[in-house]
Amino acid sequence: MMYILLIAGFILLIKGADYFINGSSNIAKLLRVSPLVIGLTIVAFGTGAPEATVSIIAALEGTADVTIGNVVGSNIMNMSIVIGITAMISQLSVKSSTIKKEIPFTFLASVAFLVLISDRFLQGTSENIITRSDGIILLLFFSIFMYYVIEAARNSRDPVVEDLEGQSGTWGKNILITVAGLAAIVLGGYLVVESSTDIAISFGMSETLAGLTIVAIGSSLPELITSITAALKKQSEIAIGNIVGSSIFNILFVLGAASLITPLPVDPKIFLDAMVMIALTVLLFRFSRTYSIVGRYEGLTLTVAYVVYLIYIIIRN
Repeated sequence: MMYILLIAGFILLIKGADYFINGSSNIAKLLRVSPLVIGLTIVAFGTGAPEATVSIIAALEGTADVTIGNVVGSNIMNMSIVIGITAMISQLSVKSSTIKKEIPFTFLASVAFLVLISDRFLQGTSENIITRSDGIILLLFFSIFMYYVIEAARNSRDPVVEDLEGQSGTWGKNILITVAGLAAIVLGGYLVVESSTDIAISFGMSETLAGLTIVAIGSSLPELITSITAALKKQSEIAIGNIVGSSIFNILFVLGAASLITPLPVDPKIFLDAMVMIALTVLLFRFSRTYSIVGRYEGLTLTVAYVVYLIYIIIRN
């Protein structure tokens, strides 16, 4: 029964995210903003909604290791396997603003996360914990990012008025699709947390490992599907924007909101995973600077890196 609920949860997450993205992307088109801005906001937050739902529900149920492991594991998967597989299918063009601003902001968010969980090292406390004060700091960083994105949207807005409603559907229809998708995401997230935690316990897995693997991979499927679809449609700006925006959203908003609900104790094992997350962000930045393209061989490198990491954390458990 646990496996049926897990599969049902994943299906709801994927289909819910699909409806959410379609509806919200059409709303963004009606607002006449650029594909990169759509990727950084509507699509990124839509595909990040499963992580947000899973992590917040896990926090409410007192399983902090699942919350933190899901965020870190999802970001690692985003920066490695999602971009890797997408780039192997179709090389990804990266805009200069993404190289100069968005990827460095992802790096900053990752470093801020590492600093906030280093209480024992920096303050000499008895344990590492993401407190409510830390959550407020993360949400303040998120508000800065949102201000930047809103300004970017205003500056990139298409001044030409077209009959976009005929191309993208009506406002009412798209709002209905978006709300229905979000409802499916919330229900799917609940089922994934409940069933994956039970499965992890039955196999003797720690909650941290469950968050880094089963939950993270499942909740990252919308990013993978969306990015591959965008790449196949030659919309690489949406693909890259989706990954970068989703990673920022995971750290700053998801962990910020979850830690406001309840302080999150930190498993010492997560420090190495946080370093891997930062290293992959740096590697993505390095690859992006090469002719502003993430090519097939670079995608293969990122994919192999994730496979090696996955084998390591399974052995570590």
